[in-house]
Amino acid sequence: MKRRVERLEGKTTYIISFLESSGIFAPVAFILFSTLRQFFFIPVVVVCIAGGVLFGTGFGSLFSLIGLTLSSFVSYLVLILFPSVTKKLYRIKNKWFGPYTTFTTGQITLLKLIPFIHFQLLSFCLFENRKSFSDYALRSLLSNIPVVIFYTTFGQFLKPFSPFIIILIFLALTILLNILREKMMVIKWDDFFKSTI
Repeated sequence: MKRRVERLEGKTTYIISFLESSGIFAPVAFILFSTLRQFFFIPVVVVCIAGGVLFGTGFGSLFSLIGLTLSSFVSYLVLILFPSVTKKLYRIKNKWFGPYTTFTTGQITLLKLIPFIHFQLLSFCLFENRKSFSDYALRSLLSNIPVVIFYTTFGQFLKPFSPFIIILIFLALTILLNILREKMMVIKWDDFFKSTI
């Protein structure tokens, strides 16, 4: 845990120093970096904390939200253009959550607040349940708002918290996740009888 925190701090410091040297283009560079961060394996938490340090809570949240929402659009495009990526994420989802699990937008919003949950996997869950691109875009935007505000505003203050308090926060998120879960599960007829034989 300590090593992971040190790595996050190192990445955050590097991002901040790079963006500070961008001058008046810093907001554009930050949004572009936020959009492409998934290809550099940079966690969302790092981006949001860096946004808060560089631009303050208001503008940091706004720029992070724009970047993460554009990142979700890039994920959508990748899933449409590369079926192999879609299949891979589908296998990961089945392994982690089971083949019949569907998530509501509220659940995905809460899962995005947990730093070690795969962000692209959650985008895939939104993609899987989409009715159209506009539906996916709206749900992505809405589910990104709390994570951006939380980590931009409070992310920098999580460091001094004791492990006990951090565990309590994640426990509360887990309880909320269960409360907001979808109450109905649909299992195909053939799959149900196949599993009972």
